[in-house]
Amino acid sequence: MDNPASAAILRGMKMDTDIAIVGGGLNGSALALALAQQGITVCVIDALPRPARADGDFDGRSYALAMASVRMLRALGIWAGIEDRTQPMLEIKVSDGRAGAGPLTPFSLHFDHAELEEGPMGHMCEDRVLRPALLDAMDADSRITTISEDAVTTQEVDDTGVTLTLASGRRVRARMMVGSDGRASGTAQRAGIRRTGWGYGQTALVCAVEHELPHHGIAHQFFMPPGPLAILPLPGNVSSIVWSENAATAAAFDALDDEGFLAVLRPRFGDFLGDIALRGRRYTYPLGLSLANHLVAPRLALVGDAAHGMHPIAGQGLNAGLRDIAALAQVLGEARARGEDFAAPDVLERYQRWRRFDIAALAATTDLTNRLFSNDNPLLRKLRDIGMGAVQATAPLRRGLMREAAGLTGDLPDLMR
Repeated sequence: MDNPASAAILRGMKMDTDIAIVGGGLNGSALALALAQQGITVCVIDALPRPARADGDFDGRSYALAMASVRMLRALGIWAGIEDRTQPMLEIKVSDGRAGAGPLTPFSLHFDHAELEEGPMGHMCEDRVLRPALLDAMDADSRITTISEDAVTTQEVDDTGVTLTLASGRRVRARMMVGSDGRASGTAQRAGIRRTGWGYGQTALVCAVEHELPHHGIAHQFFMPPGPLAILPLPGNVSSIVWSENAATAAAFDALDDEGFLAVLRPRFGDFLGDIALRGRRYTYPLGLSLANHLVAPRLALVGDAAHGMHPIAGQGLNAGLRDIAALAQVLGEARARGEDFAAPDVLERYQRWRRFDIAALAATTDLTNRLFSNDNPLLRKLRDIGMGAVQATAPLRRGLMREAAGLTGDLPDLMR
């Protein structure tokens, strides 16, 4: 801040909370709970009204929660209340082919949870189950306050804290702030944090389908030249669909009515689960890579999509965000316990160092996998088919990939152990 008098006024303002979180979605809510467990007071600011955030109607949105994320939700006291409404992922089958022609090679990957001592690789959970559970847990914690239907317009940082001015004119004073406000993070933009990334020319078509036959907890990933089709098991005879197509084709498919949409989905889906019917709404979103050049700034940290947006090819978007949250809560909690200023630059840098390599590695993996599989190049097809065959035939390598998918590798935060 350039005006010394204004800076002095802000420094003298009473703190409303220890940490202000901008964005009250899944990541923002989980972070609030994780920080509250450390004895840190939190204010969550979200532009949406609470009823809209807690909507319990089936809308097809769902998440693949890796085993490490399930452990975190259990540690936060969430999992016991939602476990019976989730679907364990017992197997994952990966194949390579073309729409209407099925797999074009005998080589494929088959991951079976029986090879892991810890249990299922993860669980599928609907948004309408997870989101209200997080909101209810926040409501029950006296260390968490929420401001809904209001948005941050300015953020001013000084040497003791940050002052947020909201669209309503209200001001919130905190020791630091966290941006959990998505890929177009206003928090990051106002802090001068730039992003690096590119689009893939692909769009994800997202929906849920009912099918005649049981899925037996098996997730399928079918790679086609325009992009992958993921079929992910939900409770009952229902599966979540994440279907990547080139942008122009996706726009044409999205413009179809439901019957027309099913007509183009069926040849790609196949008939292994019997006939299918749409359930809930359909969604689309453009696919690309978007990484914040820095995860921290003075008295500020970024988590989730505000820090990194990746291709959904590995289903790790929410899991990566939850790992950010577990790491940040641990770093801040440990600093507070030692009597440090938990918003000091050296403390926030610990968080950035912890997460930077994992984020870069995951971004590189998703980017390379999409480029390797989303094409019909004969040479690349041969290479990837040989690679899948080699992994399938090598048990230690196969188990290593399963543990990676389950989130059990690397330097895990305590909440995920």
